[in-house]
This record gives sequence, structure tokens and C-alpha cells, in this order.
Amino acid sequence: MTRQPLIARRAEELLGTSVIATAPVAGGDIATATRLRLSDGSSALMKTLPHAPEDFFTDEAEGLRWLAAAGGAAVPEVLGADHECLIVQWIEPGKNSVDAALAFGRELAATHAAGAERFGADHDGYIGRLPLPNRTADTWAEFYAVRRVLPYLKLARDRGHADGEQAATIEAVVARLPGLVPDEPPARLHGDLWNGNVLWGVDGRAWLIDPAAYGGHREVDLAMLSLFGLPHLPRVLDAYQETTPLADGWQERAELHQIFPLLVHACHFGGGYAARAARAAAAYL
Repeated sequence: MTRQPLIARRAEELLGTSVIATAPVAGGDIATATRLRLSDGSSALMKTLPHAPEDFFTDEAEGLRWLAAAGGAAVPEVLGADHECLIVQWIEPGKNSVDAALAFGRELAATHAAGAERFGADHDGYIGRLPLPNRTADTWAEFYAVRRVLPYLKLARDRGHADGEQAATIEAVVARLPGLVPDEPPARLHGDLWNGNVLWGVDGRAWLIDPAAYGGHREVDLAMLSLFGLPHLPRVLDAYQETTPLADGWQERAELHQIFPLLVHACHFGGGYAARAARAAAAYL
């Protein structure tokens, strides 16, 4: 490890401790990640993004703290955050295992069970580089329609990544949401729970990172895990079910709750994601 003076000095201002060395970390799709070696021998992870919105990192820090307060799935400790960067506890990557997957399923169920006051949050957030509207709603059907599906469908159309036929199919299923989703109290969601945001640590635990946290339906987190895959996912889901059983038919609703992340990907990347979202929606018409 070498020492990047600008990065080190900024971290020292936030942490109040000396940074001995720094090293780039590969894998970040949005922010630049740097490993910090601190004077006490510990390590931390620092994320930076030029010209980020003022609340970009502080919002993520708040989400991490909120998830950690549930006492369920492991979450890195927030060491410092401001409008320029986020610094969290370093998690040494390890290998996935069946035992870790089973524990993660139980712990994720506990995180969800900690709940939220309403569907949504008291402020908007971010998912990837995109704003995430979180104004609260009384029902999940309403929140999922007007805060998750429709905003990203409009953005995908505006960017030329979804056509009129795809939009019409998705809008048709939105109208049917009250009869399709079960009535449950809001769960404490990670909000962007794809495989890349589950870090398997050398300590044998699965850690939640990079959240877009809010109060929502717990099937959304599970649907996103299923959409992009996760090692030992059947074991995770079995352990989850044993801890806090899901409502009947949750497997059949997975594609319904995958429409949102598919539209987010359509907004970010284009490609065939809007077509996939429309095919998922068509299954419920």
C-alpha cells in the first residue's frame, strides 16, 4: 500500500486519526473505493464520487445505521460521512458457504422484522446514481406503483430505453396491484439487495453493503436477490422462511417485484431491461 495524500488527509479530518497507507479497491460501479490503513492497525473503506449530490453519502450512512439498528444482518459500522465521502469499517472478503447462507437467511428475516413506521422514508434517497423517491404511502400497492414502478418507467421512456407497448403493459399491471400484493406491515428493507451488495466476509458472515434503505414489502428484497442470483440462494430462502414465513404465493409474486429493479436497470443501462420488465408484468394480466 502507498499513501495518496489528498485521500489520506480528507479521511484524517473525518476520523481524527492518522492514515498510514491507502490502496485502490476494485469493483465499485459508481463511487471510487479506497482502502485505508489506520494508525491503530485497523482498516477502513472510503468511498468518494466527484460532484455527488450533497446528501449522497450521508443518506447512505443513515441507511447503514438504520439497518444496523435492527440487530439482524451484519452491516459495516459507519466511521464518518459528509457531502464528499463515506468511510466505513473494512470487511475482509472471504468465501461464501452454506453455513453463512443459512445464517444470512435468518439474519435478513430479523432485519425485515424490525419494521418501519410507514411505507417509504422521511426523505428521498438514491439507487445507483438515480434519485429514489420515498414519500410515504398508506399501502404497499400505492407506494410500489407511484414511488417505484411509474417514476422509473417514465424515466426509461424519456431516455428512449422503453417503448409505448412495453409501457402500456407495465401500466396495466400497476392498475391491478391492490389485488395482487398481500397486506403486510412495512419491513425494514435494504432496498437494493442484489448479489453485489452482499459481501461474504472472511469471518463467515454475509454483510449488507450499499443500501437504498426504506420501509417496504419484504418480498422486494428477496425478489431482487432472485433476479440477479446469489450463492446458496435456496438455503438463504429456506432459513428465512423458517424464521419468518412469507405469505402464500410469494414465489409467484417474485417477477411482480422484479419490475422495479428491471426498470432501474433500464434507466441506467438501456439494453433489454425494459422488455424484461414488460414480460414480467404481462404474467399478471
